[in-house]
Amino acid sequence: MKIEKTFINDLIIIEPSVIGDERGFFFEAYNKKKFRDFGIELNFVQDNQSFSKKGTLRGLHYQNPPFAQAKLIRVLEGEIIDVAVDLRKESPTYGKSFSIVLSGENKKQLLVPQGFAHGFSVLSENASVLYKCDEFYNKDSEGGIKYDDPSLNIDWGINLEEAIVSEKDQILPLIGNCNSLF
Repeated sequence: MKIEKTFINDLIIIEPSVIGDERGFFFEAYNKKKFRDFGIELNFVQDNQSFSKKGTLRGLHYQNPPFAQAKLIRVLEGEIIDVAVDLRKESPTYGKSFSIVLSGENKKQLLVPQGFAHGFSVLSENASVLYKCDEFYNKDSEGGIKYDDPSLNIDWGINLEEAIVSEKDQILPLIGNCNSLF
């Protein structure tokens, strides 16, 4: 397992060691001891899975404290652009976004710590996304940022005029007006 830091503190790319042969492949997607050895101390309590078709855009979502969630995101099948936005007001990278292509083929994962908004867009015909969370979902603490906030300038890799976006995500506020408590 290889850990790669990003330009945003605490936002980490995880690349598993894949063992492949004529039967297929095997890899450890998560190993608590190896994560701990890398200094990552999380207690995952919930797994979420989504299936989305090409052009779907989900996000940008977060949960406020005390129900803030760290997420370990990976793609089982398909390809997405995964995006995290730093909402930690005291962070030197507050309001900065990071994006990465995650796919069933590259098997990379993104560890998004508490204090970030998260979302993704689907590049392939379909995508199955699985993510582990270190806190349970709490509707009263949820918040979000509009995916096309001009101050974030996120390249989602899809035509936003044709994107499939939920009504809930279409009316989210811009980052300057969001209810983030980080």
